[in-house]
Amino acid sequence: MTKIGYTTGVFDLFHVGHLNILKKAKEQCDYLIVGVTTDEEVERVKSKRPFIPFEERAEIVQAICYVDKVVPEENTDKLKAWEQLKYHRIFKGDDWKGTEKWKKYEEEFSKRDVEVIYFSYTKGTSSTQIRQALQLSIDQQSQ
Repeated sequence: MTKIGYTTGVFDLFHVGHLNILKKAKEQCDYLIVGVTTDEEVERVKSKRPFIPFEERAEIVQAICYVDKVVPEENTDKLKAWEQLKYHRIFKGDDWKGTEKWKKYEEEFSKRDVEVIYFSYTKGTSSTQIRQALQLSIDQQSQ
């Protein structure tokens, strides 16, 4: 049986941490589906707009050799995604492990024989840090 894996992300300002997550995920499944969060959903959830538009972020992620399929993540509810995609494993950053939200997901996924696998984040890099550095640079140039 083909093991289908699923992970999601905004993938704005793509960096090595993103690549590491996709590589680790692909190592643990036969077919990796990646949900790229739409601009509208990012705005709804994080109250900010990505620097890179959805279509470009999806194209970048699709070009990564570890990714078999990209789908738009229009809703961050992972159970709704499972209803459509029927994946066997879901991959998430370990900063979510132990949270109430993901304890509930673990409980629901166990009923569906879906394994939740947490990955540690790549130390020293994040889209938030890159965004802050870019903003600081823009602010300095405008002075």
